[in-house]
Formats: sequence, C-alpha cells, structure tokens
Amino acid sequence: MNDGVVKQNIIDELEFEPSIDAAGIGVAVRSGIVTLTGSVGSYAQKVAAEQAVMRVKGVKAIAEELTVRANGAGAVDDGLIAERIVNALKWSTLVPDGRVVVTVENGRVTLSGSLDWAYQKRGALDVVRTLKGVTDIEDNIELRARLATGDVRTAIEHALRRKAEVGDRVVEVIVKGNEVTLTGRVRSFAERHVVEDAAWSVVGVTKVVDHLVVG
Repeated sequence: MNDGVVKQNIIDELEFEPSIDAAGIGVAVRSGIVTLTGSVGSYAQKVAAEQAVMRVKGVKAIAEELTVRANGAGAVDDGLIAERIVNALKWSTLVPDGRVVVTVENGRVTLSGSLDWAYQKRGALDVVRTLKGVTDIEDNIELRARLATGDVRTAIEHALRRKAEVGDRVVEVIVKGNEVTLTGRVRSFAERHVVEDAAWSVVGVTKVVDHLVVG
C-alpha cells in the first residue's frame, strides 16, 4: 500500500479515536514503517495512539517517539502518583497484594517484583498507564519460573489453531526451557498480538521473544 495512503489512514484513525488529542502528534511513513513524534497529555493517550496505528492496514512497524507533557498546572507530585498506583493495585482483582514494587521519579514509574502469570503483569501495567501524572513506565516485573506441564510447543500450536484470527498462517514456535521464540509472518499487528497471547497463556512460559514479521 502507498505510504501516502497509509499516512492519511493513520491520521484519520488518530482523529477518530475519542481518547486521543491528536493535535500534537506528527506522523511520518516510509516503506510501511511509521514514526510518531510530538507530545500527548497522558501516558494513556500515548498507548492509545500506538494501538490506533496498529489497527491501520499497511503498517509494518512503529517507531514511537511521543513524549508525555508533565509540566504545568496539571503536573502531579511523584509521591502522590506512587500513592495512587499502590492503592489502584490493591483494588485490582488481577494483581496479588504485595507482589509489585513501585518507584516514581519525575513521573516515570518503575515496576518491579515477581508475579506468576503474564495476565497479572498486564493487569498491573493497565492499572498504571491510566493514572494521571504518569509519563512513562519501565516494566521490570519478573515472572516466576514454573514447571511446564506437558509439551509447551504443542500446547501453543494447538492454541493457535483455535484462533480464527490466525487462520492458516505458519508460525514457528521454538521452546528453550521457559523461553519461547516466535518466527514467521502475520498479516497485522492485531494478529501478532493474538499469537503472542497464545504463547503467554501456556503454563511454564516466562519469556516470549517475538520475531514475527507483519506484512
């Protein structure tokens, strides 16, 4: 697809997404590789912008250079941000109490500690990215190594076959200990996430290396 068409479709998608103020976002496209520049009002908007671009046909990769505006009357003290995060994590039904450590510096949040499942880790990240004052997130949460039950590779391949979004795409699954490497070609970023989620859903997997190509 022509880069000019892809760029216009991205701009339209960003404007269409109600959770994004797209006025400060610049878009450049070269050979299907999208670069986003400029600034947004919150970390949640930054994530939403990335997700909006991923939905556009013809996008092969994203170089995301957006910054979050942290200064001005709406700036939030680091201590207050940390307090809000801790409280939000306590209320989350996905994240076990006391397992995630939070530090905040100039709006940049670092999450550390250990959890048992990938969905718990995603739950913690989802909680943090929506809070006011957060400008960036560094994810240092580790997943505890667990004994894999059965053949991890076979379990992932069966999970992929159950996904209508993947269809007849050929994805190679390489398992080494608790680490899974995915290679092959998928049609879109959405399909790529489906494949990643299938790998993360298998008991014993603590790391997924994604070498999938979109296009």
